[in-house]
This record gives sequence, structure tokens and C-alpha cells, in this order.
Amino acid sequence: MLVFAVHPVATDATHKTSSATTTVAVIPVRFNSTRLPGKPLADIAGQTMIERVYRRAQRAKSVDRVLVATDDSRIADVVIKFGGNVCRTRSDHLTGSDRLAEVAESLTCDIIVNVQGDEPLLDPLLIDTVLHRLRTDPAIHIVTARCAIKAQSEFNNPHIVKVVVNSDEDALYFSRSPIPHHQSEANRPDAVLGFKHIGLYAYRRPTLLELGRLQPTPLELTEQLEQLRALQYGYRIATVETDTHPIGVDTAEDLDKVRRLVLTGANE
Repeated sequence: MLVFAVHPVATDATHKTSSATTTVAVIPVRFNSTRLPGKPLADIAGQTMIERVYRRAQRAKSVDRVLVATDDSRIADVVIKFGGNVCRTRSDHLTGSDRLAEVAESLTCDIIVNVQGDEPLLDPLLIDTVLHRLRTDPAIHIVTARCAIKAQSEFNNPHIVKVVVNSDEDALYFSRSPIPHHQSEANRPDAVLGFKHIGLYAYRRPTLLELGRLQPTPLELTEQLEQLRALQYGYRIATVETDTHPIGVDTAEDLDKVRRLVLTGANE
């Protein structure tokens, strides 16, 4: 059973766009992490990481409401303390999308945005851009984002997920491997090796509910990438390209980098 603790969202209602489509941004968060346990509660210049992500999502003009989905009482207590909305979920979810699907059962909205809880410098405008793409094409089931990769070290890094797209900018495949393969230097246009997938998703609520009821697919399990479930079942995932490069906090080094950027006023 879901347990909600709802508090007034500290944003001016006039800040939001007027639209018949209602949108909820959900931040799925767990306490345990293989490489950086407890990172949602890590301090970044006087605020926890989860509060920084929450405040960023609130600044998106197309989002009507923000809430945190977690199975951890420590995270829930912190969210309640800073006045946020929190939803307690089961602890047996395999992916963040599965956790979102549980939350979606109890939400009354049209679109749900999956905001990663470990990207405290996420640009709110990117959320709006992703939502605009979904709202303007009813044939699309999911929208996500991508940015160019120019460094070979990033291209070869299995922790950086790559995406290849078709001429309509719909995702063809996501992989931890360096895709597409470059046979020679001459095949690298504008020095762009490929595209990094940014883990921000906008779902139509019915799509998210359907995906939550489907079994994980072989490719999803092989790559350990939840978005491959949608692709293998035939859902259309559109992408938008951005110049911003959000920093996902996976290690202590990532956290130190974000702290330095915040202290210097970057990405604010």
C-alpha cells in the first residue's frame, strides 16, 4: 500500500503554464547505492542532494506537482522536513520505472516525469523541453533526452549510456557499449562520437502503467537498462537533443565535482 505525506509545494502557482494536461514529476530514490551509499542525503552546500533535485524539478514551468517516491524512512523524513511531497513505496522494485508505476496507480494526472534523484544540477528547462515534445505528438509514448559525446573516454565508459536514433530522433537502441561503432576516423562527423543518454523520461500515464505490468526483457536484463523494456515491447521513445550535460552523482568524485560547481555558482 502506498503512503503519502503531502505538503504545500513552495512554488507560485502563476509560475506554471496553463494547460489541460496535468503533469507530476516523480523522483524515485533509494538509500542504498553500490558505489555511493546514502547519496540522496549527501550534503551539498547546506542542502541534501534530494532537496536540490526536488527544487530543480519545481522550477520546471510545465510541472504541476513534484513528489519523491522512496521505500526508505530516512529519505522520507528529510523530504517531509523540507516541506516536500513524499510517497512511500514497496522495497522490491527492480527499477526506478517500476517504482514510478506503483506511484502512478494512485495519481490522477496525464503525464509523469521520471526525474533522477542523483542529478542535482539538472536544468529545469530540459524538463520543459521533454514535456513539450510529448505533448505535441500524440503518437509518442515516452520522451527522453540526449547530448553529444566528443570525448573517447566517455564514449568507451560503460557507466555512460549511449543512444542511437533514427531520422525522426526516435531511439533505436540504448547501450553501455560504444555505439555506433566507428570503422574509421573519417566516419566521425563534427567530432561527435555518439550521444549520451540523459535519464530523464516523460511518460503518458497509461504507458507507464502498462510497462509496470510487463516482464523484464532479455535486452533489459543483459544491459541493465530499464528503457530497453519499452523498446522491446514496441513503445515509441522520442528523444530531444540538448547542449546541457547533467552530472549524475555515482561516486565520491562526482559528488566533490558537484559541490565545487555549486560553491562557484555554476549551473544555478
